[in-house]
Amino acid sequence: MLRRSLRIPAAGVAYLVTAAVSSSAMASGPEEYADVAVSKGARAGPGTAATLVIAHRGASRYAPENTLAAVDAAHRRGLIWVENDVQRTKDGRLVVMHDTTLKRTTDAAKVFPGRAPWRLGDFTAAEIARLDAGSWFGKRFAGERVPTLADYVRRLDHNGQRLLLEIKAPERYPGIEAQIVRELRAQGWLDRDHVRSRLVVQSFSVTCVKTVHERVPQVRTGILGAPDVDKLPRYARFADQINPRMSAVSSRWLAAVHRLRGPHGRPLEVYAWDVAKNTNVRSVRARGIAGIIE
Repeated sequence: MLRRSLRIPAAGVAYLVTAAVSSSAMASGPEEYADVAVSKGARAGPGTAATLVIAHRGASRYAPENTLAAVDAAHRRGLIWVENDVQRTKDGRLVVMHDTTLKRTTDAAKVFPGRAPWRLGDFTAAEIARLDAGSWFGKRFAGERVPTLADYVRRLDHNGQRLLLEIKAPERYPGIEAQIVRELRAQGWLDRDHVRSRLVVQSFSVTCVKTVHERVPQVRTGILGAPDVDKLPRYARFADQINPRMSAVSSRWLAAVHRLRGPHGRPLEVYAWDVAKNTNVRSVRARGIAGIIE
């Protein structure tokens, strides 16, 4: 997902971070799935909650993406929700990284010069732990490491933050859904508090999302992309969100999404990404888009 710059109305805080559900959803959804407002100064428009803004790969304008530094940068800026990408190493460890190769955001080409194209899945966790994942972004981040999923969620817990977890390229990592579920359970992220309001799992792979729902039906899930309208009723059986590129969103498509309820009885939500520069959050909210991955 690409990064763009959004224009936030002065009525809110620097980023609006509140419940990403409509008033009707709050009224009709099960109490255990009702999100609560978590920021100071954010105000909703008439008849709707404020649009949620999720820190894309952490606060990745201010710190190297998908690192603990980016988590902390989001926290300092009042961003409660953080989006990340999870993959698996050669020896089966879960790590947080967007690209399926190590070249762009680490010094893998320098440390392991003979191992092009530096696919993440070809390296062990110990090898990846040697890499500098910060210097490419700025000298002051030199020595920042690629975090494991366990380290990542522990930092989120420490900061009181929430997670939109993308399972990246699951076709490369058979069984990764079950492994992520086990890790989340081991770290306490499948308890009532986390499931109720602190965790969503998403993927571009419909099969992956369905698998997660079947394993842990209490966890909210999202499908990335803009599926055809005729597929939405089937997807609503196991997905709570449909999260498209902003340019793919039309009024007709949004209306079709909003007519459906997800597996937890709440109207399907839409979190959009790749939002055009200088888009006004008020206009996004007016269209019925619950969240922006920014």
